[in-house]
Amino acid sequence: MQSNNRADGRDTFIYDSNHRDTLLGGLWVAEGITNANLYCMVDIICLFDDTFHIYDNNEKLVERDEKPLQPGNYFIVYNGSITLTEEAPLLRALSLHSGSRIKSFRDAVRERDRRCVITGLRSQRPDRWGWDFFEVAHIFPLAYEDHWNQSNYSRWITVPPANESDGSIHSVQNGMLLTPNMHALFDAYIVSINPDDNYKIVGFGPEATDENIAGRHLDQTFLNNPLRPTDQLLRWHYRQAVLVNVKGLGEPYMENDFPPGSDIMTEIMDGPKAAERMEYELFSRFNAMGSRA
Repeated sequence: MQSNNRADGRDTFIYDSNHRDTLLGGLWVAEGITNANLYCMVDIICLFDDTFHIYDNNEKLVERDEKPLQPGNYFIVYNGSITLTEEAPLLRALSLHSGSRIKSFRDAVRERDRRCVITGLRSQRPDRWGWDFFEVAHIFPLAYEDHWNQSNYSRWITVPPANESDGSIHSVQNGMLLTPNMHALFDAYIVSINPDDNYKIVGFGPEATDENIAGRHLDQTFLNNPLRPTDQLLRWHYRQAVLVNVKGLGEPYMENDFPPGSDIMTEIMDGPKAAERMEYELFSRFNAMGSRA
């Protein structure tokens, strides 16, 4: 049975050099994660007003370079107190939507991508074989459409949906075609894409190693498409993934495997963050239905 605790799989730990027994965060080092990436992650989970440096367990300065990050203990050196950000990530579970607002969004993403954006697996003759091995994922989750609107994230969208009444959250730029496995990992923030590191695919757990995707980059053909996801949305997802996986002890995993006959509500209520999960499930379904323009 999978642990709810993301910290269980970590092999790298981050501390305040002035309080070496106080854990600030940590991660599992996947292929492609560099020293510079560690600095970026620390800058997301902690609040700084000035330059900070990171030293390893041997008190050697870790440079902000592209050398592979080595598992181990790391200590932040900063002229001041180090505080973890209070920014809370948006809880997320696997989302398989249906409804009147989804069809045109789904069709637009399929037409643009025609392959899994992360693994590169292509759809062969979807007119004949269908799309059974692919799913369309929202980058910013549909359950939080009110948050999307209140934060004016539509400013990140340059290609509105064909039916503007569907809402800007259903722009093709907020979607990607993925295999079911990649969709689950993406929604769980175990896999993300860093647009500020040449669109590197970043793995935050061992599951990301199964198809040798960690450390690879999105292909240039996809990036050259004017309909592709915007950098702001990819950056938003990456930041969420860092907050979920690296800050403190990390956020709990959400259970998605509910076999036929399961008492889903009871399982959710017995799981972590039950009230937030129930709200997420409710709004995932509600926001997939009629127009909310």
